[in-house]
Amino acid sequence: MPPDHVLAIDQGTTSTRAMMFDREARMVSVAQRELPQHYPRAGWVEHDAEDIWRDTVAVLKEAIAASDVALDRIAALGLTNQRETVVVWDRSTGEPVHRAIVWQDRRTADLCAALKAEGTEDEVQAKTGLLLDPYFSATKLAWILDNVANARARAERGELAFGTIDSFLLWRLTGGAVHATDATNASRTLLYDIHAQRWDPELCRLFRIPETLLPGVRDNSGSFGVTAAGLLDRRDNPADRRHLLLELTPAGRELIDGVVSRRRIAIEKILRRMPAGQRAQLGEALRQFADAGGEPRFQDLLSLVPSRLCSVLASLCLSL
Repeated sequence: MPPDHVLAIDQGTTSTRAMMFDREARMVSVAQRELPQHYPRAGWVEHDAEDIWRDTVAVLKEAIAASDVALDRIAALGLTNQRETVVVWDRSTGEPVHRAIVWQDRRTADLCAALKAEGTEDEVQAKTGLLLDPYFSATKLAWILDNVANARARAERGELAFGTIDSFLLWRLTGGAVHATDATNASRTLLYDIHAQRWDPELCRLFRIPETLLPGVRDNSGSFGVTAAGLLDRRDNPADRRHLLLELTPAGRELIDGVVSRRRIAIEKILRRMPAGQRAQLGEALRQFADAGGEPRFQDLLSLVPSRLCSVLASLCLSL
């Protein structure tokens, strides 16, 4: 049967949804997860981009399962997203360098006021159609570059990527193959000339943003890429990650018992063998497990580990 369904992602400020539609635009299924909000200071609002990614994959799989539609019957995957929210991630590992700074966040109000006092707002508005305000992405991005250790230097070396939520999800959905956004998202950054329809070098200089960070800009409706192989396979469900290790090998139960009984030694060995990017992400969870009192179960550790790295952890454990 030819593809006759469309799967849509609605990644919003407070939740993430996936919806399946048939040829007649009737909704066949829907799945939704609430998104935790983080308020580190008054006026600051952040999201964990890893939460967004895990929820996106989870609701996609849940919507597919609820629809009982085979993957080869899905013609396309669409995406709509909360605007202006900023993510910066490592190009080699895909890991965010800081929580996403949400469109509601006001931490850069003083910077916007200073730029207004310098008389720059008229030029910005003429090119972007926007006022100088913390609502938009540019000053949030500048804040991350100035406040995360080595971020600005790494950005200038081309090691980091910036995007609004659509760009980050597109990068992850395509396995890092595509770094792109659409013109509607780009137009909300304070960096995009809506008349010339390109990133503006003068605006980038004004906000001190290296152009190497920026995604390519495409039309709103079109083909952006192809999902990574196996990403939406139903067996690879983040909800099943606690059982992944047991499924990989008949020795899984023995491994769990062994790591629990000598967890500090085993975990240090795991960390030494792990690539630097993955070590930084897994290290905290591993050490929390190692230092836990009582008799923690290895499943408790797996519940803390990002889903896509469970197989890495498992294979390293099996090599001990």
